[in-house]
Amino acid sequence: MSRVLLVAGGNPSDWPTIEPATYDYFVGIDRGCLHLLEADLPLQLAVGDFDSLSREEYHFVQETAETLIQAPAEKDDTDTQLALQEALQRFPQAEMTIIGATGGRIDHLLANLWLPFEPRFQGVLRQIRLCDRQNSIQYYAPGSYIVPKEPDKEYLAYCCLTPVENLTLRRSKYLLTNQDVPYPTSYASNEFIEEAAAFSFDAGMIAVIQSKDK
Repeated sequence: MSRVLLVAGGNPSDWPTIEPATYDYFVGIDRGCLHLLEADLPLQLAVGDFDSLSREEYHFVQETAETLIQAPAEKDDTDTQLALQEALQRFPQAEMTIIGATGGRIDHLLANLWLPFEPRFQGVLRQIRLCDRQNSIQYYAPGSYIVPKEPDKEYLAYCCLTPVENLTLRRSKYLLTNQDVPYPTSYASNEFIEEAAAFSFDAGMIAVIQSKDK
């Protein structure tokens, strides 16, 4: 599976460790374009209204990006929504890792966390991954899953983003069996007891978060 890195405008100090060779394509989102270039990473696609850049910064991005898509400042989508849509059109089967999307303004954070609820992204929610220095977030539709432990993470959380039916948690420190969850709930601070955990559920949507302390 191809891997695409999408870089939003959050502070690079909150980025996870990036191994450039593990990604096939790099997308900058608004000010994230400048962050990519300052980190000596490729800028293959630039997307945004670029209202967070000065004129000089915008010209630098414009001259450097392989492809640039300029959006109007007044629009229905956020820059991140537009960038994800463009990336999926180019690489419909790829894993989409989004960084720079979890700090700063809470309205932007919520828009990013709720991306998989949009009808256009629901069919690819398993391909969407949000990451920062402390956390990685992946999304799940009903089914049965194995969750491999990320080497640098300590904690495991099952966040029910909707009401969930028949949630079962296995192969972790804290367990559940056929639990109905009537409202959004975060089963936080669980832990791996081996190199992978397992869970299943019959209805709803769950975000699995692996995290660590600073």
